[in-house]
Amino acid sequence: MGKLTALLFMIMFFIGTDTFLISPLIPTLQKLFDIPTEISGWMVGAYALGYSIFALIAGPLSDGWDRKKVMFYGMLCFSISTILCGFATGFWSMFLFRFLAGISAAFTSPQVWASIPVLFPAAKNAKVFGIVMAGLASAQAFGIPIGGLLASTHWSYPFYVIGVCSLGVSIFIHYTLPSMKPNQDQRTRLPILKRYIPLLTSRIARRAFLGHFLFNCGFMAAFAFIGKWTTDRFELSVDHVGYVMFFLGVGNLVGSFGGAYVIQKLNRFNTLVGGFLLATGCFIVLPFMPSVAAFDGVYFFIFLNMGIAFPLIMGALTSLNPTIRGTISSLGNSIMYAATTVGSWIAGLIYATFNGFVGVSIFAALCFAGALFYFVSSGILTSQAETKKKLAS
Repeated sequence: MGKLTALLFMIMFFIGTDTFLISPLIPTLQKLFDIPTEISGWMVGAYALGYSIFALIAGPLSDGWDRKKVMFYGMLCFSISTILCGFATGFWSMFLFRFLAGISAAFTSPQVWASIPVLFPAAKNAKVFGIVMAGLASAQAFGIPIGGLLASTHWSYPFYVIGVCSLGVSIFIHYTLPSMKPNQDQRTRLPILKRYIPLLTSRIARRAFLGHFLFNCGFMAAFAFIGKWTTDRFELSVDHVGYVMFFLGVGNLVGSFGGAYVIQKLNRFNTLVGGFLLATGCFIVLPFMPSVAAFDGVYFFIFLNMGIAFPLIMGALTSLNPTIRGTISSLGNSIMYAATTVGSWIAGLIYATFNGFVGVSIFAALCFAGALFYFVSSGILTSQAETKKKLAS
């Protein structure tokens, strides 16, 4: 059990590092490739776009395939496309390689979430979800700062290192992960589009996924421009931006490991509502912080909330219908990266139009408020048993 948890943790760590790496590099790559601010967010969005499109296909397909093979080949392609990012010569070559990396990740990371209920006892699921989410948090706490330090020598080094390490993880998948062949029931033989019908026709699922979209759209809109904002406002270098990301990642890490305890004490509903209200208030005051330390201090609570809320949300979504976990997981991840694409694009436009982070932060606060409304009104947080019953019907 320990080896499997460590493996899933590492998969999410390297995918998470690669996902978030561009944010602190935006100022450097913008100057290097002569990219205007309005489209600079697409260096983040390209990865998210590839992921969001192909996850919709990867999820239903994976429900009929051996999840081990999907993870292995997906991680292998991810490592190659990430290495290629280090050879980019301009905006469009970087866009292409990031797009390919996103496609590869679309076949890999949803399998992680979908595999947890299969590989571990139900009583351990919440704990494992939190540990795996900590892989993403650790990517922000340690992967991105290390990437920033490597980038201070040359911008391409982080891509080479992440790509080579991901290749090692793919070998680990091949030799460690057990085979997870699908059950040959009627549902797994359904055509791809029909597997989404139970979700599209459910009011609970529709509202929950819309809340999931707004949550990620707001968070990633603000996150994509942390590097540029701290560089413009406080004149930080790329390695110092990495230190800022380290502190924020610690908040996410604390939230991921402590989330199960908080949920046990407060229940899911109170945890999500309280966390979202706190994060909304933080976004409103964030642009007016007078120093890097104050900025970091406020943003710490946003990342803390992200670490608690994300596994809670993914756990609730994947429990909607056990027979199509791969489809649900991939749809959830697709929506997350679609939100990243939309959020980073809108953030770039807002940042350029209003020449600063204030508009971006207000946009993020509005997204969190909308997400809270849809999660609460969906009912997914109050009675999981009733949710499953309604969805199944």
